[in-house]
Amino acid sequence: MNLPNSLTAGRIAIMPLVAWLPFVPSAGWRMVGFVLFIIAAVTDYYDGMLARTRNAITDLGRLLDPLADKLLLLGTMLPMYVLMAPDYHPVLPVLGRVPGASQFPFETPFGDVPLPWWIVAVVLGREVVMTIFRQLAAKRGLIIAAIGPAKWKMGFQFTWIGAAYFWFSAKTAAAAYGWDGTAWNLFAWFNGLVGTITMIAAFALTLVSLWLYFRRYGYVLWSRQPAAARPR
Repeated sequence: MNLPNSLTAGRIAIMPLVAWLPFVPSAGWRMVGFVLFIIAAVTDYYDGMLARTRNAITDLGRLLDPLADKLLLLGTMLPMYVLMAPDYHPVLPVLGRVPGASQFPFETPFGDVPLPWWIVAVVLGREVVMTIFRQLAAKRGLIIAAIGPAKWKMGFQFTWIGAAYFWFSAKTAAAAYGWDGTAWNLFAWFNGLVGTITMIAAFALTLVSLWLYFRRYGYVLWSRQPAAARPR
């Protein structure tokens, strides 16, 4: 196993901890979860870069890297939703009240900002759709590379998740040590604004990038001609 694949495998190995540590009611352990997320996000960039620059792209890497990406997104969205969701779901009454919800919404000067279920559904649903779309395109001889808006989406998404994970630790520490002054409020608002703005940007780019992919490559779904033979 080469270095890029080892980094990807390591990213997969730490995902259970990234998903579980936010639920531990300890500022220290939640900070460990934040650090592990940063490690996973950084290696997500570097394993691909190393594979390309070292000409070390392998079939195993092509299998592991998308799997690691999906696990990272699912493993972070789950704790974020449980800890940041609105307390009650008027649109989905079958869910009723979610235990532990509304403990960690982003705090901003304009009020608290929870994580609605529909944002999680769109973000995760987009990944499912793109995974299926890429597989169908690959069967027809077309490899769909990441486009610019999708790369920007990933950057905003990582910043949003990082802000949430850091907030879990910071607010837990504030409750434990009685932080409740002007400096704390300014920090909470700053972190909340960063998290809220990047959440909105990531959500918008999730939809825009999906539309651009289908506008550019949607012909593979209805054309009878192999994609590789289709004129560009």
